[in-house]
Amino acid sequence: MAKKSNHGSFLQLPKKSLIGMVHVGALPGSPFARAPLSQIESTARAEAKILIDSGFDAVIVENMHDRPYLQPPHSPATVAAMTVLCAAVKDAIGSAPMGVQVLSCGEREALSIALVTGGSFIRCENFVYAHVADEGLLAQASAGPLLRFRKEIGAEHIKVICDIKKKHASHSITGDITLGDAAHTAEFFGADGVIVTGAFTGDPANEEDVAEAKRSAHLPVWVGSGVDPDQAKSLFEHADALIVGSYIKRGGLWSAPIDPKRCRAMAKAKRF
Repeated sequence: MAKKSNHGSFLQLPKKSLIGMVHVGALPGSPFARAPLSQIESTARAEAKILIDSGFDAVIVENMHDRPYLQPPHSPATVAAMTVLCAAVKDAIGSAPMGVQVLSCGEREALSIALVTGGSFIRCENFVYAHVADEGLLAQASAGPLLRFRKEIGAEHIKVICDIKKKHASHSITGDITLGDAAHTAEFFGADGVIVTGAFTGDPANEEDVAEAKRSAHLPVWVGSGVDPDQAKSLFEHADALIVGSYIKRGGLWSAPIDPKRCRAMAKAKRF
């Protein structure tokens, strides 16, 4: 039997956790930017509080409205805006854990933001293996540079949760690497958890993929797309946490405002 790895204490989350996405509005300099930062901040605060008050265990702040995405380095304006917004969200949710994701492949920026705003974890898209995403070739796996940077800035308490065979991407380059292989490699390279998704935002993950990830690595396994109340029970057979971003929005559309009724329905589904 393989020996379990030891990456230190994990996030203080319940065994079956719900993590809600706070998709902040398009930030200054991005093509769809319209609202002032003060308005974006007010909305982010309100949505994060709704999620925690509804029974979610944590939130992730993400700049998903900044499409089309750019590869790093990211604009100082984006980093500055995300820092302001994450600080505001953390203030709104108190002791609840907060994650940060900067699209695309902004894991160093996200780690820095999390460090100064009280974040507990980041979501990393390209921790191991190269792939082709909709923003182009992501040729550099980030594990080596990122974990050295985390050590350098004293942020080892901030966990790195990484996507494997990530959505919005082609994985033909690594077609001979199974999802289980990717989970195993992520563990070997020092990930604190892995995320399994469907092919696109809002697409459900394959339950066998979730089970395969759980069998292949001694790490927490999160599901990162297409989660709804009907799936919760079966997904929690293998998953440690479910990230919800589309279902909790009005009409189930990721770009719509958050719907408190849907948030409560999702939280209720956890208590089966």
